[in-house]
Amino acid sequence: MSSGARCEVCRRTCSSSDVLAGMRCEWCGITAHASCYIILPPECSMGRLQNMILHPSCVWICSRNFSKMHCYRISENSQHSEMDNLDDVDTPSPVTSKETQSTGSPDTGKQTLKVFDGDDAAKRNQFRLVSIPRIIKNEEVVEASLRAFYIPDEPQDYELQSYSQQGLFTDDIINRNGTPDNKPIFKDTVSDSWVLRSKPKETEVVKIYSSSRKVEVTSVTAGKSSTVDSILKEVLPRIEKQNENPADFNLVEVFMSSKQVQRQVLSGQEILLEKLQEIRKTSLRQMNQTRFYIEESRNRVAQVSLLLGGFPTQLEKEEYTHLLSEHLSVKSHLVTITHVYSEQGAVVLQISCFSEAERIYMLAKDTTISGKPLYSLVIPEIMQSKLAKGSCPLLVFVNPKSGGLKGREILYSFRKLLNPHQVFELTSGGPLPGLHTFRDVPHFRILVCGGDGTVGWVLGVLESIRHKIACPEPAIGIIPLGTGNDLARVLRWGAGYSGEDPYNIMLSVDEAEEVQMDRWTILLDAQEMTEDGKENGFLEPPKIVHMNNYFGLGIDAELSLDFHHAREEDPDKFNSRFHNKGVYVKVGLQKLSHTRNLHKDIRLEVDKQEVELRSIEGLIFLNIPSWGSGADLWGSDSESRFGRPRIDDGMLEVVGVTGVVHMGQVQSGMRSGIRIAQGSYIRITVNKPIPVQVDGEPWIQSPGQIIISAAGPKVRMLRKSKTKQKKQSGSLKEGRSDSPAPSDGGQ
Repeated sequence: MSSGARCEVCRRTCSSSDVLAGMRCEWCGITAHASCYIILPPECSMGRLQNMILHPSCVWICSRNFSKMHCYRISENSQHSEMDNLDDVDTPSPVTSKETQSTGSPDTGKQTLKVFDGDDAAKRNQFRLVSIPRIIKNEEVVEASLRAFYIPDEPQDYELQSYSQQGLFTDDIINRNGTPDNKPIFKDTVSDSWVLRSKPKETEVVKIYSSSRKVEVTSVTAGKSSTVDSILKEVLPRIEKQNENPADFNLVEVFMSSKQVQRQVLSGQEILLEKLQEIRKTSLRQMNQTRFYIEESRNRVAQVSLLLGGFPTQLEKEEYTHLLSEHLSVKSHLVTITHVYSEQGAVVLQISCFSEAERIYMLAKDTTISGKPLYSLVIPEIMQSKLAKGSCPLLVFVNPKSGGLKGREILYSFRKLLNPHQVFELTSGGPLPGLHTFRDVPHFRILVCGGDGTVGWVLGVLESIRHKIACPEPAIGIIPLGTGNDLARVLRWGAGYSGEDPYNIMLSVDEAEEVQMDRWTILLDAQEMTEDGKENGFLEPPKIVHMNNYFGLGIDAELSLDFHHAREEDPDKFNSRFHNKGVYVKVGLQKLSHTRNLHKDIRLEVDKQEVELRSIEGLIFLNIPSWGSGADLWGSDSESRFGRPRIDDGMLEVVGVTGVVHMGQVQSGMRSGIRIAQGSYIRITVNKPIPVQVDGEPWIQSPGQIIISAAGPKVRMLRKSKTKQKKQSGSLKEGRSDSPAPSDGGQ
């Protein structure tokens, strides 16, 4: 809970002391005082996130022989990341600095206890600090310990057992049955380390979850003789499976920690009550994170799906089959190619043998074809028939290289908040694995966590496989992790990520409106020119790139190219937006004395009309009203010869800049660019090699023709609701981009 948050049980605004002991559900977002939390229903309905989360019953992955790291596509270079160990560090209960330094003093009238939640925590010396008065009732000590671990159970069901420094449990017990509740304790105690234990019970009510969405949960009473088989016989009639054979079902223990999900099929003769006691003895928190599911016994025949990428592009299925046989010695009677993504140089294999799947998986990672290493990923299967009606799960792409450590932090947060199988790390195979996994989902949205280049990457892959997925136009939201983040600014997602709460981000995505955005194809037909201006053959094959934000020639692209070279020389230094912008300023200052005559080196046609160019050093074609980290290059003044720019009007704005000084004035808000034209079809003739950049990706372009035209259908983007948008000083004026997108898709 945050300061000033409202308790949704007692409706009272929390004070600062209440905040420290407050509770907030990570999924439904409900907030409550620790004392009020026990009044809430024990089952979370997922609240607003219900339709965004991919329900576990809808996902199937055949994963024997593969580690959790492989199944959740966690790249090897990140498995020892600092973020991966966050759950191992306990947050102590609210104590003052004096209380953490000692077990208390007569002056404060308080003492601090180290409390472990089970044998596992005791072995690892991971405890939580509980501050209590020196004279206190037994039950109140247990209650304070439960509160420290956020366990909303009755104190009389628990006890504290003394723990010595040697790791041996003593006979000192707090809150044993028969101990008077009003007896003061700890007054003369020596031990300050205790283990919180659950008292053994003769019977216990166990919640059994169904893998079907129709019946979520049912409760049964487990006694000392209740086996897993007897529990199954009792539960099946309650979930409308009374005519089914109990032998065809399993009871599965699922432990949902923040780092991974562990599942174990229980044997039929196992005593469930003993299993519960064993879990609680290991860790009380683990018990709170453990559920029992009843599910049908699956066919044990292996059906492992592997996505292999890094092959040459634009090949036929037979050619990929030959490469698999030549480099991986694939056994054709065990392996079938189910999908071919030739534009991405990737195939999906269905493998009917675990050992063969493991062999191919490991061998592919050590294989190089035409100088390019292959990659392999274990792919889950989403069972579309089990998706709830009206659900719209969120497919999350995270570029951990963007935003310094912010990308890794977001990846960790979303894998914890959502189903890990809907969160994909872009360094592991790019966007294709996620889009392939969601290929049969009829309705879904995408959240891209990265810079504008990352958004363009996802849009490009989506465009290439659009005809192969059930939802060809998923709407896309952005968490801005790049340097400029111009597209994110226009769509109101902000100038950069600054640690927003993942739950609030999910609410913003849920409330965001869908808008249309133009996308452009740039054909770079590089041709060598003779002195008389006639074409004389190709220097290289025609190159096609897609543009979402802007396309620049001249000084703008030259600065981007110098920045690109500086980053390639020392990439470790480019880990913050502040540093990156500093480098841009530095390379800009180095260009102040340079003189260029761009208008003499190019010829411009807009909608088949030649446009005369003024004396300029840079030419920029805008699709969105934000350039160079939020600058308004086109300007807000109205002009009769030009229409009002929109991101969905099928038009590009053509703007010129006279040099580095002019660019600096634009970025400081002192001036605008030089308006040249608006149009939907652009032809540029380049007479000499010239720097160009598309959405921040620069290179030197050879002489020849450049044609810019609309790229097929418009894309659907998510624009953050104004009510959710934080006010930012000096932000871009959004009047033009706020025009409502036409419901029929625009012009």
